[in-house]
Amino acid sequence: MNDKKKKSGGFGTALGLCLGLAIGTAVGAATQNLGLWMPIGMCLGLALGHGWKADGEDEEKSEDTEKSDDTENRE
Repeated sequence: MNDKKKKSGGFGTALGLCLGLAIGTAVGAATQNLGLWMPIGMCLGLALGHGWKADGEDEEKSEDTEKSDDTENRE
């Protein structure tokens, strides 16, 4: 079993929120409809950011299993 503590940072979610808000603001300013595009950008950014976070967690788990397989083969 792995005794490492999980990182509690939400970097992917925060980055997605910021990028989504920026893109939503830009599109809203171009179309002169900020009230519609800012929330759309925020929602899409949060969804994408959560996806980035989940991908990173899967990679960490697979690296841990590869390391444990290597140590078992050496014995």
